[in-house]
Amino acid sequence: MKLIRYGQPGSERPGLLLEDGARIDASGFGEDFGEAFFAGDGPERLRRWAAQHAQAAPRVAADVRWAAPIQRPSKIVCIGLNYRGHARETGAAIPAEPIVFLKATSALVGPNDDLLLPRGSEKTDWEVELAVVIGRRASYVSEARALEHVAGYALHNDYSERGFQLERGGQWVKGKSCDSFAPLGPFLATRDEVGDVQALSLWLDVNGARVQDGHTSDMIFGVAFLVSYVSQFMTLLPGDVLSTGTPAGVGLGFKPPRYLRPGDVCELGIEGLGTQRQRARAWAEPG
Repeated sequence: MKLIRYGQPGSERPGLLLEDGARIDASGFGEDFGEAFFAGDGPERLRRWAAQHAQAAPRVAADVRWAAPIQRPSKIVCIGLNYRGHARETGAAIPAEPIVFLKATSALVGPNDDLLLPRGSEKTDWEVELAVVIGRRASYVSEARALEHVAGYALHNDYSERGFQLERGGQWVKGKSCDSFAPLGPFLATRDEVGDVQALSLWLDVNGARVQDGHTSDMIFGVAFLVSYVSQFMTLLPGDVLSTGTPAGVGLGFKPPRYLRPGDVCELGIEGLGTQRQRARAWAEPG
């Protein structure tokens, strides 16, 4: 099952993406896709609703905006330097334990929304990532049972402003949390849709040129380990997002580094999880 949300910011509605590519409105189900939905066995209840109502549900027009497929979560947890190739390109040692940081939930946007370059930004970078959406409260879970706490998976572009992240002191969160820096979707694929999550290809193009071409088998720490590991330090709530790191090919890794400018276009995808497209635009005073 593929969960979507659609509509203008602030007015998003829940929906489903059918096997034939049609988008349908799921407002008749009666819940949006947030913490209460996931905590209350929402995906299974939605599956039963769809079996009875999907064919008669209103269709969503092709030109209607794709929103992030979940409501704003309690937190977005990210993992740094989790692909061997990415660690090599940045000159970093392979981490002995996962590098964990948080990304502000206000960065969450739809998969094809514009990338807003922050005021004063000179080093905004791209990062295609596999995102895990938590389905059950996870606290001190074992690796063997970690995937039982996963609702599904989605495509995420973990944008980073490298100057803010690495040159301004403090923690990485400053360079990770700018508005529009967490496009998610186009859909959330439930766990049964994905199969082996450590056997997925992922890629990203800038202005039509392939810059990232990776595979989740190159992860240093796999998805099950990460869910278990993070749950030792904080409770993961239903609907939370865990973004699992990026493969080689980020702008920081080029010699000299390459960063995004107004008008640049990022297109990216993960096998079985769809594609995204963002056009960069310069920050401007509101109004």
